[in-house]
Amino acid sequence: MKKLWLVVGMLLILALTGCSRYEMYAPGSVITIDDSASAIVDVEEVKVDPLPAMNAGEIGDYRVGAGDVLSVAVPGLVERANAEEKADTLGGFRVYSSGKVLLPMVGGVEVAGLTVEQIHAKLIDAYRAYIKVPVVSVEILEFKSQPLYLLGKFNQPGLYYLDRPTSLMHGIALGAGLQDSSNLRGARLIRSDKVQPVDIYQLLYNNDLKQNVQLHPGDAIYVPGNEEQQVFVFGQVAKPGAVDMSNGRLNLLQALSSAGLDGKPYDHEHVRIIRSLSTTHGQLMVVDLGQMVNGQSMPMSLMDGDIIYVPKTRMGGWNEVMKEILPSFQTLGAVIQPFVQIKYLENN
Repeated sequence: MKKLWLVVGMLLILALTGCSRYEMYAPGSVITIDDSASAIVDVEEVKVDPLPAMNAGEIGDYRVGAGDVLSVAVPGLVERANAEEKADTLGGFRVYSSGKVLLPMVGGVEVAGLTVEQIHAKLIDAYRAYIKVPVVSVEILEFKSQPLYLLGKFNQPGLYYLDRPTSLMHGIALGAGLQDSSNLRGARLIRSDKVQPVDIYQLLYNNDLKQNVQLHPGDAIYVPGNEEQQVFVFGQVAKPGAVDMSNGRLNLLQALSSAGLDGKPYDHEHVRIIRSLSTTHGQLMVVDLGQMVNGQSMPMSLMDGDIIYVPKTRMGGWNEVMKEILPSFQTLGAVIQPFVQIKYLENN
């Protein structure tokens, strides 16, 4: 089920990008699926605009946040508690969840969201009440406010902390590269529990720098492995859900055989396949299953993450398809919805 929420993302993208009125397709055009198989199928392609790329000219300074530790030095400061001892270096002070640091004499000072230069100027003003000409030095001892989670097939997965504005490519490099078994077509950037429209495959394999977006605190980069490949079958089948791909290979007839057509009438001429080529690029295909069953065309090869929907009757609009498919996703616990919420689709 690890990939269900990724493929749901492409399903929901399709629903909002030109497929709100889905015309009935008349089978008849043969489109090559790969070098060894073809099927009578109509294909509609969907692309999603990625996030803005990171522009070097727009990179700003690091801004302090809760969890960071600051070193503050104030030469000449005499603490009231001990007038004979000068406390030139006040030591390390952690920024509280309130956004403040608690410093001797001046008390709590709001620093969250400020750069080191801005904090420096603010502390000079704060200590001017105690020192005629205060000299203040500020440094960041520990960067702990901007976590980055590297999950999956990294050579060094784990929790990292950003210490400067960081691009997606730099963030991937923090994990010491990717394992040979990584599946970059299934890789995604997750932000605030939603998959972002960024194509990591295009970034790393085709040097598409438009995908090199700026990372935000709390982002997660997930790279699955090739051994986790699955397709998902819904509709008029006995066992809806995931079907594993043996050695990364599976065709449509094999997938439907595993899921089990439940014996009820279904529209064999308009079986729908939703294919996520990446988080920004996908295809919606309508396949004449009867042609394959009768041996008039080769069984269609499936790709990792494909969604197969077997309708019970002909449907003229995409909204009608969505109405039937959505309960299946909800039942299987697809709680993370990339791009849009299921609630939005239900209400529209």
